[in-house]
Amino acid sequence: MVDLQYLHEPFEVKPEPFVPETVHGPYLQIIEEPKQRGFRFRYECEGPSHGGLPGASSERNKRTYPTQCRFLINTRIEVQLVTHTDPPRVHAHSLVGRHCNENGICTIDVGPNDLTAQFSNLGILHVTKRGVVEVLTKRLGEEKMRMKESGYKCTEEQAFLQEAKELGKIMDLNIVRLKFTAYLQDSNGSFTRALKPVVSNHIYDSKSPNASNLKISRMDKTSGSVLGGEEVFLLCDKVQKDDIDIRFYEEEDDGWEAFGDFSPTDVHKQYAIVFKTPPYRCADITRPVTVFLQLKRKKGGGCSEPKQFTYIPHNQDKEEVQRKRMKALPQPYDHWRGGPQGGAGAFGGPGSGAGGGGMGGGITFYIPELRSFLCRLPIGEYNYASHHSTQDIEILGTYALSDVCFLPVLFPATALQNRATLMAKYSAHALLQYCSTGDVRPLLVLQRRLCGVQDENGDTPLHLGVIHQQPIVVQQLIQALSNTPQQKFINKLNKLNQAPLHLAVITKQPKLVEMLMKTGADPSLLDREGRTALHLAAHTGDETILRLILGLLGERYAHLINCADFSGQYPVHLAVKKDGEHCLRLLVEAGAKINMPEQKSGCTALHLAVRDNLLKLACYLITELKADVNTCTYGGNSPLHFAASQGSPPLCSMLIAAGN
Repeated sequence: MVDLQYLHEPFEVKPEPFVPETVHGPYLQIIEEPKQRGFRFRYECEGPSHGGLPGASSERNKRTYPTQCRFLINTRIEVQLVTHTDPPRVHAHSLVGRHCNENGICTIDVGPNDLTAQFSNLGILHVTKRGVVEVLTKRLGEEKMRMKESGYKCTEEQAFLQEAKELGKIMDLNIVRLKFTAYLQDSNGSFTRALKPVVSNHIYDSKSPNASNLKISRMDKTSGSVLGGEEVFLLCDKVQKDDIDIRFYEEEDDGWEAFGDFSPTDVHKQYAIVFKTPPYRCADITRPVTVFLQLKRKKGGGCSEPKQFTYIPHNQDKEEVQRKRMKALPQPYDHWRGGPQGGAGAFGGPGSGAGGGGMGGGITFYIPELRSFLCRLPIGEYNYASHHSTQDIEILGTYALSDVCFLPVLFPATALQNRATLMAKYSAHALLQYCSTGDVRPLLVLQRRLCGVQDENGDTPLHLGVIHQQPIVVQQLIQALSNTPQQKFINKLNKLNQAPLHLAVITKQPKLVEMLMKTGADPSLLDREGRTALHLAAHTGDETILRLILGLLGERYAHLINCADFSGQYPVHLAVKKDGEHCLRLLVEAGAKINMPEQKSGCTALHLAVRDNLLKLACYLITELKADVNTCTYGGNSPLHFAASQGSPPLCSMLIAAGN
């Protein structure tokens, strides 16, 4: 609280000199504090309160009241309301009840047989804001008169008025304290010798948001990235939006603390707060770190019970591209060595798990994958069949794929040998052609059915070519698959719901993006976050790739420009977060609606730019892209509200000027 510089020395509630305290002398002590919360201050028009101010330990079946104790004989105890700040000043509210006068002061005389004074029916009369200065002026004058025991001059009355105005500016009408003063009798029998007064704990008006105990009821997240920025929805008991912080801290001696990032507009109806987590003090953690968070009042410092929050190491490879690039490659021929024991290869010997040796007689197969492989052999579709004899084709046609799939486990060796021989001829011819021309496409055409095979991550050869940035390989695969039934492999998704087109955008390879889209890649496919390739291009802020995608969408996919992802964000919102002026212009020119609200809170692109304090981008949105400055969020907040809550004069001035 700011100390005020008055024109003269401010008047204390009781100006009399106090009786010095001694070891065995009298003193005043509060043995039952008033209850701090749950008692309502009442306006005069509401009538008296139902029941007096209870004590701190008061219960439903056992009522207690504020009580004082002293070690003396005849005493007068006086109690009045003072401010919650130190030093205590006279308060505008009044105490009402038995033994209370019109000035809001209550007095009790205690006799020699009773050493305690209990105030059992105190009420607190709430003064309206309009009446604060008038009441304070009157009370300051009365205190002056009591001190001087005479009237005061007109000049002093003006000083009282000025002091009352200054005191009224800083006085909290929702918080009071009780000030108890004990008076001993003087030689004339009058109660004039004051003991040192004592002041109670704070008493909060139950109507005030500060009156309730801070409590976290629920959070939608209890962990987040060590870099911070995770959006968390927190439900709580009643709070005041201008007087609340979310404190993150550690309990060690060198205690770290930081505060959640939110503005008053993020506090919803005093019961919910949407905030972003602060970054942890060390971004290079290798294991999760648990800290605490709590609600904390800016004024008064009241705190809620702490809750745990876990910071997890930052995943720099969220799309797992780097992990797949670093994956160790197998040694040559590992797949044909027959396991760790070596052996006779794939078709015989102990290393393969097959009975018998060589190809004679019958071969019993115990490997289920082999049957599946035989069912998928590219029989009857090889483009180079004209190079082989009619007899080869007839032999090959004798065993259709359906026949192979339903052969018994014990295969006739001759049938398998015929098929293997024919496949060897095909492979040999393709290999010779590759060695002669350097064109790998004959080999790929022969293996095109295997282009849909997925590894443990769900990636196809096309995925891996994009991940490892092999544009020539990707081009050759695409050419081998074009105009065949296997062209559908271009849109196959891996276990992260990524198509090759998604990966080409993520790895920023514009040539591959163009190649894939011209060959039939579907730009409407969604990844695990509901984002299309267009969303990803806006999210990465890559102007070149975004221009390519927008130019190749065509009418069929033009609607994707105004489609939201699973988090309710449109491409324009993702572009704003990357501070991308050029990307925004490309999107708007392609038909994006600049005033489209995101689906979580109703923020437009302008709201997001103002919230992130992007002054240049906000100006660009207003002047060049004609964003509406008066659009409101679901909570009724305009961009100007956001700017004002952040205390940004430049943004406020710009928005006000644009709204006129």
